[in-house]
This record gives sequence, structure tokens and C-alpha cells, in this order.
Amino acid sequence: MSLRIFGAAALAGALAACTGTASDAASSPAPSGSPAADASAPAVAPVLLTPEARDVHSYAVPSVARVTHVALDLSADFDAHVLRGTATLDIKAADDANQIVLDTRDLRIASVTDGRGRTLPWKVGESHPAHGAPLTVGLDGTDRIKITYATAPDAPALQWLSPKQTAGGKYPYLFSQGEAILNRSWIPTQDSPGIRQTWDASITVPKSLTAVMSAEMLTPEGRPASGDRHTFRFRMDKPVAPYLIALAIGNLEFKALGPRTGVWTEPGMLKKAAWEFADLPKFVDAAEDLYGPYRWGRYDVLVLPPSFPYGGMENPRLTFATPTVIAGDRSLVSLVAHELAHSWSGNLVTNATWDDFWLNEGFTTYFENRIMEKLYGKRRAAMEADLGWSGLQEAIKDAGGPSSPDTQLHLNLTADRDPDAGMGEIAYEKGATFLRTIEKAVGRERFDEYLRGYFDRHAFQPQTTAGFLKDIRAHLFKDDPDLAKRIGLEQWVYEPGIPDNAVHVKSDAFPAMDMAAKEYAEGGLVASVPDDVSTQERVRFLNRLPRDLSRERLAALDERFDFSHAGNSEIRFAWLMLALGNRYPPAAESAEQFLTSQGRRKFVAPLFEVMMNEGDWGQSLARRIYAKARPGYHSVTSGTVDEIVGWNGA
Repeated sequence: MSLRIFGAAALAGALAACTGTASDAASSPAPSGSPAADASAPAVAPVLLTPEARDVHSYAVPSVARVTHVALDLSADFDAHVLRGTATLDIKAADDANQIVLDTRDLRIASVTDGRGRTLPWKVGESHPAHGAPLTVGLDGTDRIKITYATAPDAPALQWLSPKQTAGGKYPYLFSQGEAILNRSWIPTQDSPGIRQTWDASITVPKSLTAVMSAEMLTPEGRPASGDRHTFRFRMDKPVAPYLIALAIGNLEFKALGPRTGVWTEPGMLKKAAWEFADLPKFVDAAEDLYGPYRWGRYDVLVLPPSFPYGGMENPRLTFATPTVIAGDRSLVSLVAHELAHSWSGNLVTNATWDDFWLNEGFTTYFENRIMEKLYGKRRAAMEADLGWSGLQEAIKDAGGPSSPDTQLHLNLTADRDPDAGMGEIAYEKGATFLRTIEKAVGRERFDEYLRGYFDRHAFQPQTTAGFLKDIRAHLFKDDPDLAKRIGLEQWVYEPGIPDNAVHVKSDAFPAMDMAAKEYAEGGLVASVPDDVSTQERVRFLNRLPRDLSRERLAALDERFDFSHAGNSEIRFAWLMLALGNRYPPAAESAEQFLTSQGRRKFVAPLFEVMMNEGDWGQSLARRIYAKARPGYHSVTSGTVDEIVGWNGA
């Protein structure tokens, strides 16, 4: 347990000391140049002290003592699967605060000293399965502490890959995934999205490998360290939520896609990745045209090995992306639009707690679709929005129906619930639908103007649902409060289900797909099924087929379209959901290949779930495949699937 011995005087002083306000005021191996620090980025970002901004998933007490800067000096040990070194933290505290509480998870703390090397008292409290353990450090008047430590070999934020788990097959690989509260397993800091911190890092790795991070790279070639090792240095001069500190180490190469964009990946994947993301400069330009300047300098993409658990992660300056989006036809690049949009919604303005995860993802999903419309037209954007609507209906069913509290935008996650519980389609698609509903009510031009102002007013700050509602009333509905009432702002965010005024964007391409699915299910010829259609239309067709097709009907589709070997991950996933649910024998081999070649939770978890629902046939198949696939999954994915299949380590 944390040793919280702060008095009333300390709390009162901290309110003044810790809150603060935001000021208004090419093909080289590694791009390092970036514009000067944005004038609107405060040296110390504010924290919110309102009741709804209290983060129950962090041990930190930022109202008394908070971290403002993290300096990492770490060495990667690929044999022991350990990062070891130091984290030096700058502290802002009330005058009479005598300790600070940090978040840790399974860290091996060796010592804690102040800025002059004096030993400080410290204690690690009782550990929680999801939250880890509090590290309480006595300050003794210092505003800087240095923690010497090592990570655990199984730190959940870190995935150490053997050479055979990479595309090249020759060198090992390491990547981190910090959202929501996993970064405390490799960085001892206050791991709460509402406590934004600047940071820098020195990362020492074997000379055969390159380190990249979600920050400006200061040493593109690395500096000699000792023997066969070299050190890479990084700097993030803008305060970010700590879950956005990200690291990857591997045999990496870079290709510029424009003066401020490019792609990193393993050498064998570089050509394909660069082709797939060739429009990256256009994405940035389109986003800026919509909602104002990109404030992070560079925007690059790192294509990770297949075990990465998400489609993408919006780490500042360097999006981490799954290779499953490399379809060879740029049909899945909306993922990049999504992660880029996070540079405004999420990275620039961040949910203060995980109860308001929708402020990150709902805004971003809406923004993503606007980028896609600007670049690829209304028809493409409408198809993707309509697929999102269908996904929302399924998510509501999975949550227990429209009366389930988990269908609210603002959640009430208790301390014993992992914040990952709120990271589903509800936050993404209900949030985006809410914003589209506002847009329809006020007009796109007015809504765009409001959003540009919103991002400016709250840049580099945390936000809550209550804060957003206050802002939108003050700036968008100031002269028409009755319109805000008719939209039902509170109902949208604080009540379950989907209000009746929800805007459903309908694609004019999908009725033909729905009819084709209906006709085929009723015995139509496979030759009549449309062939030359987009990925989105093909996914719609597969999703609209009844879940109880005969083996003969499935075989005819598979023979014509070769769905079992589809290289497009979205089409392959939609097919396997249908085929496995019908116990279609050829789907077993396809599922095994798909599930052992990538670890994206969006695909993996539902497929194991559908197999587990298919009696002995599906359950034995699921457990056999999972035993083979699990060693290659990140903890984010395996933690979910363990529960689905009842994994006991056997």
C-alpha cells in the first residue's frame, strides 16, 4: 500500500504548485530534424483536479507531487530479455510535500537517489494484478530523483522476439506497447494519462540493431558505447501522456516519403511498406487543412512484426503499425488516417482518465473518416462509416444490449477493472456517431470551426467529458442552448444505448452487396456474386451472409474467390468468422495459418471465440492452434485469449 501521509497544508499548496495553465502563446538512415518546440506547448502541462479527473488506475497523487520530466538511460539485454539502467524524474511538489508516489509493475528497484547522489528512502507497496505496485519515495527537499532498476523478463509492455519471429529471421527484436497502463512495467513514473510529461532517453543496443522511439532522434547512427554496442538518444520536448512513450529495437531501415514523413521497418518489408504508405504526405496535409497545424515535427510510421497486438498505436512522431494493413492495394490505409488523427485527438488533447477513452477514440474515428473523404472521396468514406455503424451494433450486442452501462461513452470503471475493459468499438463508433450527429445539427462548417478551436484551446492538456461538454456549450452552443438540449448531449455521453437522433451514414454501394448476399444464401449462382469490388464491399458481402450456410455453399465461394488464402487481412478475417462458425473443414488450416502468422487482437480474439462456441470440433481446434500461436502473441492479445480458451499453461 502507498504511504500517503500528506496533510491539508500540503494539498492546499499543491493546488497552486501543480495545476498550472497552458500558454496561449529524406532518405537518410534516420530523420532527426524537426521544427523548434511549438510555442503553445507548456514546459509543465496542467493537471485536472476535479473529481471526475481522478484516475483510479494510478497510485499517483498529482495534487501533491507530480512528475514533469522523465530521463531514461537504459541498456537492452536481448539474452536476459531485460532493460536495465536508470530513470531520472523531475518533480513538481508542494513546499511541504515529503514524498511522491509512482506507478511500477514488477520492476526490480536497486536504489533511489536525489540529484546529488544522496540515498532517498523508498518503499514498494502491495501489488495489484493489473495496477502493479506503488513506489513511494521520500523527497527530503529534492525536486529530482534517480531510480536504478531493471525490468522483469516478462514485463507486459515489452515483447522480446527471437530472430525467427521477425520478417528477416536473422536478428532479434523488441517493441513496447504502453496503452493503457502497461508502461509502468518498464518506466517507473506516474503512469496516468492526465499527468503529461516531457522526456528524453539514451538507449544502448547491440551494434547490429537500431533503436527508434516516439520522439526526435538525436543520434541517427548511434554513438559508440562499449564493445559491440552503441547508444541512440531521443528527446520529446512537448508534454505527453506517459502511455505514449514507445520504444522499438531491431534490424530497421528507413525510407523517406516526403520532407517530414517516412516509413521504418525491417529491410525485407521496406519496399512494400513504402509503396503502401506512399500517400502519407497527403494524409498530413489533409489533416492540417481540416483541423490546424501538425505540432509534432515529423510523422513517420514503423511497421512492426506480426505479433503487434493492435492495428496501430498513435505514438507521437512515430505511429506503430501492424503489417496486416499491407494489403498490396492501399485498401486498408484508413488505419494510418486514424493514427495520424490521434496527433490532434488523443496526443494533443488527451483523456484525463480511462473513463473518458471516447474523447481519444471517438474524436479520432470521426476525424479519420473526414481525412478519408478528403483524399479518397465521399463514397469510400461512406463505406467505411457504414461498416463502422454495423460494428457498433455488434458491439452493443456483445456488451449485453443497449441497456448495458458499458455502452455509455463516459464509463465508470472501478479500480478493480482493467482499463482495457473500456477499449472497444463503443468508444470508437458511438463517439464518432455522436460527433456526426452534432455536425448534422449545426452544419459542417460551424462544427469544423469549433473543432479547430477546441484543439487549440486544450492543446497539450488532459480533458474530461465534463470539460468537453462545458467547452462545447460555451463555444458552439453559446447562442443556441436549446439546440444543445435537442441534441441531448448528456444522454449521448452519460446514458447507455444509441439515442434516436443518431446519424447513420449509409453507403450507396452496400445495397447491391446486401442483395447479392441474400440471393446467394437463397441458392443463387456463385457466378452472379460481384467480383470486381472494393475491400469494403467484399467485407460487407461476407458479413451479410447468414451464419448458417451449408458446406456446399461455402465451398463454392471459396473455390471462386479463394477466401481461405486471401492476402487481405480484413477479407480473410470476415471469411473465417463465417466459415469457422459453420464448421467448414478447410477453414481449420486457413485459421491456423492466419492465427499463427499475426497477433492482432481485433482478429485473434473473435476467431478463437467463434471456435470455442462450436462444440468439440471448434474447441479442440482452438486449443491446438492457441498452444502453437500463444508464444508469438503480445501480452495484450494473450491476456484476452487466455480467458476465451480457458488457458491453464498446459
